[in-house]
Amino acid sequence: MASLSVTAPRTLVDVLVARRRAAAPSPWVLDAALVAAFSVFIALTARLVIPLPFTPVPITGSTFGVLFTGALLGGRRGALAVLLYLAEGALGLPVFASGAGTAYFLGPTAGYLLTYPLAAGLVGLLAERGWDRRPSTTVLAMVIGNAVIYAGGVLWLSSFSGGIVGAVRQGMLPFLPGDALKIALAAAALPGGWAFVRRRGCGDR
Repeated sequence: MASLSVTAPRTLVDVLVARRRAAAPSPWVLDAALVAAFSVFIALTARLVIPLPFTPVPITGSTFGVLFTGALLGGRRGALAVLLYLAEGALGLPVFASGAGTAYFLGPTAGYLLTYPLAAGLVGLLAERGWDRRPSTTVLAMVIGNAVIYAGGVLWLSSFSGGIVGAVRQGMLPFLPGDALKIALAAAALPGGWAFVRRRGCGDR
């Protein structure tokens, strides 16, 4: 069976697990394990919740988890990890910020959830092309990923908040400072990870 991984250019995770991949009985086994592990990572970030009294959309760590997963795994595996996370929630596992089950996909926050695979896949494709190796391009990749999530989330929320203006006020503006902090964290962590593997002599120069 073919591997899900992207071999050139590699993602940061590909470099970090290169030895384990060489020892794995089949490449797809390690890729499947990575997809499953990062679906759990996204679920853990989603449980970091700060409810806001003026909006049905809480502050969570899930957008960071989704975009960081895409950057680390690449486009295909990143999108698959998010799809697995959504499937876990649809099956009733408590992986979403404030609930689970298929009804969650009909609520005011469903638009954000449904854009997650696309955002992770897009950020992952950019990471495969080296955008995660410098702070400036990492910031740009994360901004693009966040824009995709906001577009879907605000558009869906508009039917619950009386229109686009209300949706922007409830579903975007309150979250910009927190997302800026998450982007700054990614801009430090991802290029920092590449600098570390270069110093160890196992990354691309």
